[in-house]
Amino acid sequence: MGTSDVIREKLKSLPSSSGVYIMLDEFGGILYVGKAKNLKNRVRQYFQNSATKTEKTILLVEKIKDFRYIVTANEVEALVLENNLIKKHKPYYNILLKDDKSYPYIKINLKEDFPRVEVVRRLRADGSRYFGPYMIGLTASATMDLIHSVFPIRSCSGSLVPRKGKRECLNYHIGRCLAPCTGRCTKEEYNAVIKKVMAFLSGQDKEARDILEAKLKDAVAREEFERAIVYRENLALMDKIVRKQNINLPRDFNLDIFAYATNGMYGVVNYTVVRGGKVTGSENMPVSDPGEPQDIMSSFIMQFYDKNPVVADEILVNTSVSFDTELNDYISAKKGSKTHLFEPKGGARGQLMQLAYNNAAEYLEKSSARIASHEALTKGAVEQLKEMLDLSVPPYRMECYDISNISGTDKVASMVVFVNGEARHELYRRFRIKSFVGADDFRSMREVLSRRVAELKKGTDVSFSARPDLIIVDGGKGQLSSAQEILADTGIELAGLAKREEEIFRPHESDPKILPRDSLALKLCQRIRDEAHRFAITYHRKLRNERMTRSNLKNIEGVGDKRARALLAYFKKVENIASASVEEIEKVDGFGRDSAEKVYKYFHREDNDA
Repeated sequence: MGTSDVIREKLKSLPSSSGVYIMLDEFGGILYVGKAKNLKNRVRQYFQNSATKTEKTILLVEKIKDFRYIVTANEVEALVLENNLIKKHKPYYNILLKDDKSYPYIKINLKEDFPRVEVVRRLRADGSRYFGPYMIGLTASATMDLIHSVFPIRSCSGSLVPRKGKRECLNYHIGRCLAPCTGRCTKEEYNAVIKKVMAFLSGQDKEARDILEAKLKDAVAREEFERAIVYRENLALMDKIVRKQNINLPRDFNLDIFAYATNGMYGVVNYTVVRGGKVTGSENMPVSDPGEPQDIMSSFIMQFYDKNPVVADEILVNTSVSFDTELNDYISAKKGSKTHLFEPKGGARGQLMQLAYNNAAEYLEKSSARIASHEALTKGAVEQLKEMLDLSVPPYRMECYDISNISGTDKVASMVVFVNGEARHELYRRFRIKSFVGADDFRSMREVLSRRVAELKKGTDVSFSARPDLIIVDGGKGQLSSAQEILADTGIELAGLAKREEEIFRPHESDPKILPRDSLALKLCQRIRDEAHRFAITYHRKLRNERMTRSNLKNIEGVGDKRARALLAYFKKVENIASASVEEIEKVDGFGRDSAEKVYKYFHREDNDA
């Protein structure tokens, strides 16, 4: 029975309930994960002839050789399960927001008697007020500088207990703080200023502008020109924050706006932020997904709020959204209060949506070539490498290993991971070679790969639990043979990349493969090899420096290797040990008064004085 027959038979038995479907390639690799209110209707659509299919969808369907599905108890479960599976498997064809894609916010902790104003990336249910997000071109740190220039609030960290008789810091003397720590202002006076800060962050900027302009005039009159320049720059920043817009918006508008534009092959989502009735930020994010616009928007928003807090009261979209009710309930639950997700049809919200869509469409038009180039360098290179090395599957997950040591000391190895042709730094791992003394790179490689295979069987570490499609070792036939001894029974594809001629050696092939110098496949191999080398060298240098530092510490009477390690673990740097008191050194494991005094005296001898 052919593959198409398998799919036809499975389509007949699909249930009409909600759930998640998983599209597979000929090797069982996951191509795409989607959700459906009715699995039978949704999955069948992929295999029906339709003129409305996008080019991306057509490419996906050509590669589908099988599928699986998971029935869920309700549609909310399908929404959450789809998001979790995308995060776990990172399928080739799904939208995948970058792991580090979160924005900074400004936080004011109202539970403090004298609240601080600080920049954070995570929001907590702790009674604080949050403002943001702050995006490219308008940073949270610049906004903080503006706040401290206008409003005399404290910039010190930690809780504050007023103490009369305490000396004021410099900020008090230059008018940047009311010095509540010295009792110079009451809690009520300080919180009156904090209310003005919150009003400014909510879009009420007139008072802040008036204060800045008065300070600028006063600085010029006093001929304090450096200070005047700072005030002038802050006024310019305020113009950016309060930039003029053609749409007159109510002050209570707090909106997150998502507009999707596509050319059938590539897409862009524009994210526009409105806070206090003002457009405070806008960013375009390329996406690649073969789904329908309503599915793409649903998946994008789900992933976005999985990484970012919900601050807005309304979420606007320019297309209908699949699972809209469930998505709205999910976002409301995360925020802790009701949000409204909808597609505006006119009015001020409709104008804002048109503005966001125009930004997305313009970005798509200008960047399509760059997006295509990036896909070629990453996903395209993966496909090309499969063909050029005659691999059984496209190497969606590649791992590369390199050994680093000097004369057998501080022997280490690195493991770097590329997924879909892109580096995944959070999956990198480092190894210390433990099983023998001396220099032997081949033996080191066997040890490292043995430990890697053992961890794969355990499945406890997120970096080791996924099976690689291809392992590359830095070296020629010798290193390849060492690796092959360990991987022979695993079924994992293997290659060795020799530096001199950039030859690629494969098991059971006498002659190396010479890939074209300008091929994307070779460039991908070079990138992962160079990254493995960099990562190994960095770790080796770190260990060597630590060993040399420990060696120096062992010159202190009564300090051996164990105590030297304990000192470094506690103080992190030699400079911190040198500046520590006897009492602080006593806190280190293994140190009493006598040994602590010896360490202290070592760093405070007369011949150590400058």
